[in-house]
Amino acid sequence: MNASLEGKVGLVTGAAIGIGRSVALEMASAGAIVMVSDVDERGGEETVREILDSGGTASFTRCDVSVAEECANLVASTVGAYGTLDLAVNNAGSGGAAATTGEYDPAEWRRVVGINLDGVFHCMHFELPAMLNAGGGAIVNVASVLGLVGWPQASAYVAAKHGVIGLTKAAALEYAGRNIRIAAVNPGFIEGGHLAEAGITSGSEMHAFLTGKHAMKRLGTHAEVAKAVVWMLSDEASFVTGASLSVDGGYTAS
Repeated sequence: MNASLEGKVGLVTGAAIGIGRSVALEMASAGAIVMVSDVDERGGEETVREILDSGGTASFTRCDVSVAEECANLVASTVGAYGTLDLAVNNAGSGGAAATTGEYDPAEWRRVVGINLDGVFHCMHFELPAMLNAGGGAIVNVASVLGLVGWPQASAYVAAKHGVIGLTKAAALEYAGRNIRIAAVNPGFIEGGHLAEAGITSGSEMHAFLTGKHAMKRLGTHAEVAKAVVWMLSDEASFVTGASLSVDGGYTAS
């Protein structure tokens, strides 16, 4: 079963690296025109180059999702460039500092929640009217297994990702009768990307610990998450809204 996004216009936030980049590439491979977005301009432009080199259509708009006005500009730039907005993947996120709740810096809390939760709201706030103008659409918000379970010393991230799932459900109910589907995906721990940047690579003690948390005894790949996201965006998932799909190798099954 091949999910097709042929002729659709979509945007992806946090698409300079990792899951976001893989989602943008997979969307383009499925036929979508993709607006790539990130605060990392160099990485975002590299994602665009990969799409163009593979024969797809894409462009880049810088966006800090914690700033509502930048999200408004992202949506306006997409519609201005391609005439519509049919699809959106709200993926931009940040892990934040490690500290117990009583010692968590309030400024860091605000930053992490501002990106991971406020950012999803900001994007949806402007994406939804654009999709209504287009006659409908589909949104996938990237949450996390930590939106379903706890993790010590990560209260801001855990709270934000739980919030993304709740926001997804509420908005899905609001727009289900208006031809807009809204769902969330909950990745487990994913090989490379931000984990590699944090020094969590194969052979490290933390890598082994995280691997053991997954029933399949391995970490996921960006491509595995991207394929699930594209399916959720496609008409193959036409009866899916308000759902929260875990792509986690069995992490949350136990």
